[in-house]
Amino acid sequence: MDQLSAMRVFVRVVETGNFTRAAATLNMPKTTVTNLVQSLEGHLRTTLLNRTTRRVMVTTDGALYYERAQQIISELDELDGSLSNSQTQPSGRLRVEMAGAFADMLVIPNLCDFHNRYPQIRLDIGVGDRLVDYIAENVDCALRGGTPTDQSLIARKVGELSMQAYAAPLYLRNFGAPTHPQDLENDHFSVGYLNATAGRVMPIEFKREEETIEINPRYVVSMNDARSYVNAAIAGMGVVQSPRFMVRDALEKGELAEVMPDWRCESLPLYIVYPQTRHLSNKVRVFVDWLAKLVQNLKVEDNREQIRKVG
Repeated sequence: MDQLSAMRVFVRVVETGNFTRAAATLNMPKTTVTNLVQSLEGHLRTTLLNRTTRRVMVTTDGALYYERAQQIISELDELDGSLSNSQTQPSGRLRVEMAGAFADMLVIPNLCDFHNRYPQIRLDIGVGDRLVDYIAENVDCALRGGTPTDQSLIARKVGELSMQAYAAPLYLRNFGAPTHPQDLENDHFSVGYLNATAGRVMPIEFKREEETIEINPRYVVSMNDARSYVNAAIAGMGVVQSPRFMVRDALEKGELAEVMPDWRCESLPLYIVYPQTRHLSNKVRVFVDWLAKLVQNLKVEDNREQIRKVG
């Protein structure tokens, strides 16, 4: 028996909750997974898992073994990665989750650059702003906008995106331009951004010098997808607060215009998050560094636009 392979399989069974999901995430036949766990139990002369037709439950000995095995595997992977970083190109499958706007407008347009730098990494990108079961779905990391609140995840900040308020010419013809954030609670409308997890439209914040205002805007439509959120603004449904890179094309085409320019919107922080049970592998590390460079380039481009506008 290859004890290390058996340990890896046992850890994945515990993390996914059953043999079928563990086999799928490991790309192994289920019978191989079952045999390796049974061999490990025979070697240790104890029962690690109690099986039923519907679920797998960890025994007391199994829980103790899982904790130590997971730590050993993580430390071994980190050691292997640190020694090979300077000798080989990062390689293998990298499973990433991100919202559609980040995929379409930030990552995908630059994927050729990433592939040229790291040709041995195969990217699987899941698109959508949803709750992810990182272990069961074998997701390595996710790109998220906003400060993470899930304490079970490790978060690394990769940058910030400048934000501003925008509206369509159609909306401005019908309602005029708001001059103060509180107008969005009284005489004007916003497109609401629906937080699917919380089940409510998010408040929005504006700043001017030392003054900060958080408002709960009036709206007739809300969206839980950033691309649809911007498209609703282009259709004249209300004012939106958006990162500039998402509306750059609409601004150039005259489909949107900046409103309340003297009120600054809070920057949107971007984070890469991954589960605590996984170390930051070399392939994840280079992807995070590459993303941070992309975001930095966006900030430089935004600053240049602001200089041109002032000039």
